Parts: sequence; structure tokens; C-alpha cells
Amino acid sequence: MDLPTPKLALVGAGIISPPAGQLAPNDSRIPRVLSLDAHGHILNWMHWQDAVCLYVRGAVSWTLGEPCMTVHGGRNRLTGEQSMVELHPIVAARGHANFRSHLPSPALTNPALFARDKQLCLYCGKEYSKHILTRDHVHPISQGGRDTWENVVSSCFRCNSKKGGRTPQQANMPLLAIPYRPSWVEHLILSNRNILADQMAFLKQHLPKHPRGEIYAIQ
Repeated sequence: MDLPTPKLALVGAGIISPPAGQLAPNDSRIPRVLSLDAHGHILNWMHWQDAVCLYVRGAVSWTLGEPCMTVHGGRNRLTGEQSMVELHPIVAARGHANFRSHLPSPALTNPALFARDKQLCLYCGKEYSKHILTRDHVHPISQGGRDTWENVVSSCFRCNSKKGGRTPQQANMPLLAIPYRPSWVEHLILSNRNILADQMAFLKQHLPKHPRGEIYAIQ
């Protein structure tokens, strides 16, 4: 059975309210729920429909934050009362998941890479759309480099072509930041453009203590 389309209640959400009326179920403006296990370990982003299933099954252990979304269901044939579920921005499910198995190293994809590097070419320092950026191997594959987070940066097509199969030192093209492997929490922040205030505050508590990937200089 299809679940009804939610109506958003942006309580303390810190985002722009969408136009009045119903939203499509996959509308990007619909916030996602931050999923935890019962012990508070961060798992992943969860679609609102999956969150509703946890509430209906009584599988929610505890929640954080004020309700951010109200989902209206069907009506009782006898009373005419409409069912309603209020979703919280952070939901912990009952049971205990294997913590390590749910915190994998983020997959190295171009969208994730470009997000890590803030849509900047790390050679010229200019900002580009994801359609213009490319993945550059700092230590070229042709010279034994590997396709890993620590060896790739975002690069515009012009800088990538100019650098070619050389290292930054060989091409006299210094990097503006040191490439790094994002933590799982950093990955979650980078992968969601619609993070609610309560979610961001919670995630920031689990970030690495020392900031990484800072741009040293913009030429």
C-alpha cells in the first residue's frame, strides 16, 4: 500500500518553507531522517517512508529534536478519524547494529569527491559545476598512483589536461589542499543539501576535532 504524501512542519528546521500544498514523495525539499541504532551510533540518512514504517511497527527506541514532518494516513471507517504520524529529525531504531559494519569507508564517486572539494578545482581555485569538474589523480595512474580518496582531487578540464600524466611537482601546479578520506559523518554532511538544524548540531558533535581539506591559497 502506498503511503500518503507528507506535509512538512518545519519546526526549527532552518530551511526555506516549500510552497503550500502537497509535495511529490521524492521531492528533494523533503528532509531525510537521520537514522541511529538504539545505542546512538550514527547509521545513515533514511527516507521518510522508511521512518514511518519504524514508527508504525513500534520499532523506534528514542528520538531527538522537535517533530519536523507530519504524515497523514487514511481515515478510520467507524470514527472518521485520520491517522497521523509525526516524524522527528533524528530517530534511533530498536536493537543494536554492528557499529563497524554500518560505518564503511565512503564510496569514492565523482559527486562525493566534488562535494568534498567544495566544487573547486584544487589547482586553479575556481568554482565549477559538477558537469565541468573531473577527477584528477595527484600521483598519476601511469606512474603507479591509485584511485583512492588520498590520491584524487577535483580539477577543471583545463587544469586536468594541462597537468596530464605528471605529478603536481612535475607540472609546477601546486595543490591548494591536501586530499583526504572523509569520515562517515563528513560523508553524511556532504551528501545531504537539506540538513535540518537539529541534525547538523548532532552530526557536528561527531566530526573530527581538527578540520581537514582547508584551501591554503586561492590563486
